[in-house]
Amino acid sequence: MTPSITPSGSDVPPDLVSRKCATGRIDASDPQALAALFERCSWFRALEPAHRVWVLADSHAQFYEAGAIVAARDVSAAYWLGVSSGLVKLAIFNASGRGCTFSGVPHGGWFGEGSVIKRELRKYDVIALQPSLVMAVPADTFHRLVDSSLPFNRFVIHQLNNRMGEFIALIQNSRLLDIDARVAQSLAQLFNPELYPETGLALEISQEEIGMLAGASRQRINQALQTLEKAGLVALSYNRVDVRDLAGLRAFGRDQI
Repeated sequence: MTPSITPSGSDVPPDLVSRKCATGRIDASDPQALAALFERCSWFRALEPAHRVWVLADSHAQFYEAGAIVAARDVSAAYWLGVSSGLVKLAIFNASGRGCTFSGVPHGGWFGEGSVIKRELRKYDVIALQPSLVMAVPADTFHRLVDSSLPFNRFVIHQLNNRMGEFIALIQNSRLLDIDARVAQSLAQLFNPELYPETGLALEISQEEIGMLAGASRQRINQALQTLEKAGLVALSYNRVDVRDLAGLRAFGRDQI
């Protein structure tokens, strides 16, 4: 069963899904639908009206099936990207096919500002783990906002600071924590309200997808999730994780550090 691409709790117009599925893309040719997507973003709502016009004139949203490459490694970072619905991962793969996942980005998260700021080649592949609607702001528009909008600058600085903390924790966790604790920390990361404000305390995600983020087999992920559920930290159902104790989830395994 294909998951809905409409975020739960969203105020996006009901016909947006059908329009998007029919075209695969939303841009300035459908201003109502495009504006509805961006109005859900706190950084966009903080902009001056004239600056919002810049964003809506040149940005778009594109639908990707699970497994599709949203943006490729070693290609110019032409867009700042945000996940309107679904889940993507940031990962690299070497010539032999071995991979390393840096982060998962659920709906509500924006990423890639570092490469856009430096106008460099993207250093990782962006891959849809679920059917995902991804928003794209052109690099030139991003720089124009940086040059003109104090609220936007504040958001970007805050975003970079939180992203740095996320990646430091990723390195630390991968080297020092056992699998159970790595799974707990990988899940807790997806519920970071600073980076992913729309996640709430529930996430539609499969054990296979968690395994891609935590770097473990599906069977081992199942064992880890059962441990977390017995500890009262999460509740599990089919392709869904509900967090019962976010503070406890964040603290799980920290004594190993």
